[in-house]
Parts: sequence; structure tokens; C-alpha cells
Amino acid sequence: MRNLASALILTERDAELDDNEPKVKGRIVTTISKAKEVRPLVEKCVTIARRSQSAQASADELGTTSDHGSEQWKSWRASDQWTNWNQAIAPVVAARRRCLRLLGDKQAVGILFDDIAPRFSDRPGGYTRILRLAKPRLGDAGTRAILEFVGVHDRVVQRSEKPAFDDEAIEEVPQSDESAEESEAQAEQADADETDDEK
Repeated sequence: MRNLASALILTERDAELDDNEPKVKGRIVTTISKAKEVRPLVEKCVTIARRSQSAQASADELGTTSDHGSEQWKSWRASDQWTNWNQAIAPVVAARRRCLRLLGDKQAVGILFDDIAPRFSDRPGGYTRILRLAKPRLGDAGTRAILEFVGVHDRVVQRSEKPAFDDEAIEEVPQSDESAEESEAQAEQADADETDDEK
């Protein structure tokens, strides 16, 4: 389960830094039973990372951008701001350690906290989906499925708009002089027929 969860998260890595580029980011193909088992683990890790984003934002405000070991960094390290930063970053460090215990891969934890968690900051749950594949696995004919993160490969349903039938939208078709004369003649004939019927 750890390997499957790490494999799903590692598909989000930058292809420039690694020669083993994934075919599709945020997606793995496995059997449906394995996908159902590993999904709660992935959801739990993403939830832990998402909840630590507020602490990370407050720690970034108190942090410094100077190089480690420089004079500015040393003065920041000796100030009270470092103590406040240390207290703000502590929940993030605890969350990273917890995810590292669950996943067992430092690179996967880094990608989870840096790339995946900010993407799901407004989503309260349901970060993955399972799609059953029609073609079974060769060899044992096991039912295969796709386990992927939502939001990347979503299908957009385009609904057709209903036409408007306003009086202004319907324009009268201009008639030629001959057709206007014919319609007037037909109207006069109809009036004459009605008067004959009344008599």
C-alpha cells in the first residue's frame, strides 16, 4: 500500500528532473481491489498535508529569505522572530513526519506538501477517483482500474443552451410587393367567403 500511494504521488514530479517520466501525471493503473484499499491512505495523507497549509503560510510570513549562515540570517536567528517562526513551523514539521511514517518516501512527501496540497486547499475531501477499465489484466484476467487525482482529467459536460423565444428575437421577414398583394387578395377573398356564409 505504501508503494502504491507513493507511486501515485510521484507521478506528479517534474519530468525535467527525472529520466523516468510518467505517461500521465496523477494517475496509476492497478487492480480494482488494490485501488480501493490504497485510496483511503492517499486521502488521509492529502488531508494531513492540506490542513498544514495554514501553518505553512503563517511561517512563511515570519521567515527570512537571506542565505543560511549570512549575517542577516544570524541576526534573524538571534531575534524573537525566529522563536515565533519556530512555533509556527512546528505543526508543518509534525505533519511531514506523520506523512513520512505513512508513505515511507521523502520525495513523495515533498511533492505532496509542495504541489498536491495547495491544489486541494479549497476541497474538503474526495481527492481521488477510481475508474474501472473494461480490458482485464493479461495473465490472470484481474479487473484493472485507474486511480487518479481529481481536478486534472475531469470531463467537462457542455450543456446546450435553450433558444430564446422573445418577441424581440423573432424578426418579421420582409415580403416582396407581389407576395404582399397576393396575401391581401387572399385576405379579401376570405372576408368575402365569410360574408357569403353568413347570408
